[in-house]
Amino acid sequence: MSKPKHILVIRLSAMGDVAMTVPVLRAFSQQFPDVKLTVLTKPFFKPFFRDIPNVSVFGVETKGKHKGVLGLFKLSRELKVLKIDAVADLHNVLRTNVLKRFFLGTTFIQVDKGRAEKKALVKGKNFKQLKSTHQRYVDVFEKLGFKIDLSKPTFPKRAKLNSNIIKIVGEDSLKRIGIAPFAAFKGKMYSLDLMESVINALSQNYKILLFGGGNTEIETLKSLEAKFKNTKNISGKLTLDEELDLISNLDVMLCMDSGNAHIAAMLGVKVVTLWGVTHPYAGFYPFNQKKDNALLADRNQYPKIPTSVYGNKQPDGYQNAIETILPEQIISKINEVLK
Repeated sequence: MSKPKHILVIRLSAMGDVAMTVPVLRAFSQQFPDVKLTVLTKPFFKPFFRDIPNVSVFGVETKGKHKGVLGLFKLSRELKVLKIDAVADLHNVLRTNVLKRFFLGTTFIQVDKGRAEKKALVKGKNFKQLKSTHQRYVDVFEKLGFKIDLSKPTFPKRAKLNSNIIKIVGEDSLKRIGIAPFAAFKGKMYSLDLMESVINALSQNYKILLFGGGNTEIETLKSLEAKFKNTKNISGKLTLDEELDLISNLDVMLCMDSGNAHIAAMLGVKVVTLWGVTHPYAGFYPFNQKKDNALLADRNQYPKIPTSVYGNKQPDGYQNAIETILPEQIISKINEVLK
């Protein structure tokens, strides 16, 4: 059987999940330059793939014309015009299973999410490192006949900052620390009071750039900007393209187990992550990062960690487990990474 020449890669869902595909697709493009990839994802995420040759993005409108079964049928008709000869489903959810039915006769390989293993991890039955999400993506391509080597990754060069970004960030010689203090769930988010202690200490010697999204978060970041020197709120001021340019110029990103960790990692930026009720063992550790750059909640005090894969569930009393990571530990780790 001849290898595919044009693969449809499906990954919808959250920002971090999509960002985790980028190192895999970059490696694929370098190692198999004669194969075309079309990524089916939300239009907003198109800039993630801007520097990868032979990769184009097809924006899916799940709340518009591609909504529901009829919308997915319409989507399949639009995609077939592209002469797709294989599908790498890196999502494997109800929506993509419906879409699969419209691709009869086309090789359609779906990611194994390891749901049983992750359930065992969360239930405390098997506390060990599971396969990384990146490796799970690689496995899909291997089943299509393409063995991807992730051991020697390359990353885009630091982007040149345009005048708009420079106007917001300022021009100085200070090293730049990105801080994304928010997470989707409380059990994954460090206390803002403790984070203020971190920002106060680091802002004495470094430029602090604050990342987030949503009106409430932006207001919080504005208050932090006003409170500390050398601190700038970035949220709501840049396009996604500009934000990626700026992140590529960071010396380190400090964040939770969240999408910002994966965005920084896909650009080759050093990342320090804080983990509350989730744990790196579930396979969502940022790409190509040192293991000791993850600061973990104390499992001696909170032995049920990880209480869920995504951080959306925890027993009573676990909401503040992440606060067992001391501000002094974070400050020390950041200083160590920036040496």
